[in-house]
Amino acid sequence: MLDINKFLSLDSYLDVLKATDEPIFIYGMGDGCLKVLRVFDEYMIPCAGIFASDEFVRDKVFEGHQIRRLSEIESHVDKFTIVLGFGAGYEEIREKIDEIAMRHRLYVPDMPVVGDGLFTKDYLKENFDKVSEVYELLADEQSRFCFEKLIEYKITGKLEPLKACESSPWENILNLGSDEIYVDLGAYTGDTISDFLEATGGYYKAIYAVEPDKRNFRKLSENTSSLHDISLINAAIGSEDGVARIRKGGGRMIRRSDDGVEIPVRSVDSILGDSDCSYIKMDIEGEEKTALIGAKNAIDRCSPKLNIAIYHRVGDLFELPLMVHEMNPGYKFYIRHYPYYPAWDTNLYALRK
Repeated sequence: MLDINKFLSLDSYLDVLKATDEPIFIYGMGDGCLKVLRVFDEYMIPCAGIFASDEFVRDKVFEGHQIRRLSEIESHVDKFTIVLGFGAGYEEIREKIDEIAMRHRLYVPDMPVVGDGLFTKDYLKENFDKVSEVYELLADEQSRFCFEKLIEYKITGKLEPLKACESSPWENILNLGSDEIYVDLGAYTGDTISDFLEATGGYYKAIYAVEPDKRNFRKLSENTSSLHDISLINAAIGSEDGVARIRKGGGRMIRRSDDGVEIPVRSVDSILGDSDCSYIKMDIEGEEKTALIGAKNAIDRCSPKLNIAIYHRVGDLFELPLMVHEMNPGYKFYIRHYPYYPAWDTNLYALRK
């Protein structure tokens, strides 16, 4: 049973930052830094400045702050706190952050990739019944441990609980076989198809690969040209067929935008029709809820294995598992977090009981 008092007794990074007398510097520029600055404004947390890795400084100014080097700050300020303002997936960058954290107090706030809100103590209290329900649905001890540590991390902003729940990317929870019918939502340039083929030894029955960005889609087409029985769909995924606008040139992180480029939208049920599927992967930048709605028939009819990103929006950690459970109660659930700062590589796996 999940104990809410265990989490409510933790020191919130927001409270610590508001109370500290130490100057607070943000590490990194870009969208992540903007999110942190907005939170600082909301919670009246002062920002002493922004620094970046040496190769990105070059006399830059960001949001009115002269970008500095960490070494420069260290030479002038005896003691200060650092807040990470970007996502770090590469091991080399994470090791650099770990090394900085050995010298300074460092927080890595869990900013949602899409949408507003933070996973605070108040947010946990408001949603604790749902959070507890998901905890009880988890099928193994590692998932329950990961779930608890993720909540601890989201409240404290500390690296220790996040690192404690990391899993190996090579763990094959899904037990993929040689006759899978794979639906890849957010196929990008084919990297997740390569992972799929590695897991199945190169064998499969069929692949449906969906990617909205035209540039990514061209590379996807090139990279999968030698594969058999593969359907490539240049569209966004939604709850039903239609059209949408996306931000042009978004790379992997494709976002909807009112002034973006118009593209078709397809639902999984429309793509599959009456065809079977055995495995669906969803990593679509916060559109997982709408994708699930559009895959309702397939999930009910086929009970495919599911691999769903549950980190884009503040409530994904518990809302997406509950949504899948309501659609098909015949699933058992697993949660894994893979090395990334903040918790931007956290997945839900759903397997038929």
